[in-house]
Amino acid sequence: MKLTKLVVSLAALGLSHCVLASADFSFSKQSSSDAVGNTPSHVIFIDDVDNLDGAASIINRASNGELTKLIELNDFTGEAGSTLHLQMIAGVESVLVVGSKHDGSLTKTDLQNLGGVIAASLSSTKKDVDTTVHIDNLNTEIDAPSAFVAQGYHLRHYSFDKYKSVKDDGQSKVNFVNADADSASALYNNDLKYVAQGVHLARDFATEPGKSLYPEVFADSIKATFKGVDNIKVRVLDVDDMEKLNMGAHLGVGNGSINDPNLIIVEYMAGEKDDAPIVLAGKGITFDTGGISLKNNDGMWAMKADLSGAAAVAGAMHAIANRGDKVNVVGLMGMAENMPSQDAIRPGDVLETMKGTTIEIISTDAEGRLVLSDTVYYAQQEYSPKLLLNIATLTGSAARALSDEYAALVTRNFDFSSEIMQVGERSGEHVWPLPLHPNHFDQIKSPIADIKNSGAGNPGASIGAAVIGTFVDEDLPWVHLDIAGVDWLSSEIDVAPKGSQGWGVRFMDQLVRDYADKDLSR
Repeated sequence: MKLTKLVVSLAALGLSHCVLASADFSFSKQSSSDAVGNTPSHVIFIDDVDNLDGAASIINRASNGELTKLIELNDFTGEAGSTLHLQMIAGVESVLVVGSKHDGSLTKTDLQNLGGVIAASLSSTKKDVDTTVHIDNLNTEIDAPSAFVAQGYHLRHYSFDKYKSVKDDGQSKVNFVNADADSASALYNNDLKYVAQGVHLARDFATEPGKSLYPEVFADSIKATFKGVDNIKVRVLDVDDMEKLNMGAHLGVGNGSINDPNLIIVEYMAGEKDDAPIVLAGKGITFDTGGISLKNNDGMWAMKADLSGAAAVAGAMHAIANRGDKVNVVGLMGMAENMPSQDAIRPGDVLETMKGTTIEIISTDAEGRLVLSDTVYYAQQEYSPKLLLNIATLTGSAARALSDEYAALVTRNFDFSSEIMQVGERSGEHVWPLPLHPNHFDQIKSPIADIKNSGAGNPGASIGAAVIGTFVDEDLPWVHLDIAGVDWLSSEIDVAPKGSQGWGVRFMDQLVRDYADKDLSR
């Protein structure tokens, strides 16, 4: 008999649901010379310390060359992302000097990183900020560059303080000064801010403790997130629904928990009626103990973030739907809690999937591929997608191979992998291909079932992909992302503090931008 579960209401959970973290962004056309002095704090960029221009030149002249002297005294070189914080110069209370030296023109990602550097340097989630950022001398060919600097600031401007007795309640007012103000304001407010909000949503989900965020609550949170959004339909398949569909792999993972598994479906159909959708499928294990194949305690606390794939799908769908893209996209989130109990699946058990393919369980800790096996097969049967992407914190092997620099990418051919790598470059979330060889499928053959959920030894990342790939039509463009090494940061980066970085929201958002109108028939 199962224990009575603790019921946590959505209101008690209190996820922030994409609230812009106490920041007010504005965009102004006024010249830097007019803007200097209007606020107590200013941010200027320098890429050549010997030839100051823009706001840096204006402040240097107003200070009778004091800025140049301080740059030299502090050995400031202007390297991209370097900072120098000065006070009471040229009658200005505070000046943050940010290095912007770069080989060639600054990309969108470079601009986002500079925005993140500003947010981190101003400690914008810790205290009140009222500052003017001067974007008049950045070397870039990007239209409306201040919008991307603002987005980078927004991405970094995040703090999960729900359980702290003292909240990080600082207010930020940031004015971006540049000639592109009108177009930048439109781009940020109608597009880029929704991507940053989607990233924050994913971080919230991944950071929330597993005791309060289980599949039912996650589903309720998704319904609340998308309530009232145009062209959105949310459906949730419960245990009865999944039993009728014979989703034995997905159900098996959740069988050991008092919290029932589910499959959450977010349909955004704003494109042409006959256009096949892009499907994004995320692994959503709200807590992963490993099941009967119990993990070591060391680091198990981080397994509250084993839903990061599903969280990223939710964030990407938020961005796509709220900016109103004329596309068809479906987000699937396969949710379960992997717990040890008298009802949990055991190593050696055999599960039957929706496809009819049977899976022998070698390790109950290889559970994400089980959930995704039923999820991706359902996606193909229900939606006949033009492109299918699945994303998961799947294997430690991916993390060991690629560390926290790249997510592991698996497709069926290298040319397609090369295309998808470029999506990563454009999004700022980088991927690197791993192989999918026929031998990997041979390694998961089972003596008592059709396949087994784990192979013999390495390469674990490719083996995990092969299990899921067994359930994906070979003619369907398919992208497998293993984000085990990139989803949780042990140290900060320009656009994210420590902890969950919401990895995958920007990548999937860019994928939809790039492939929604592309003919993928091969």
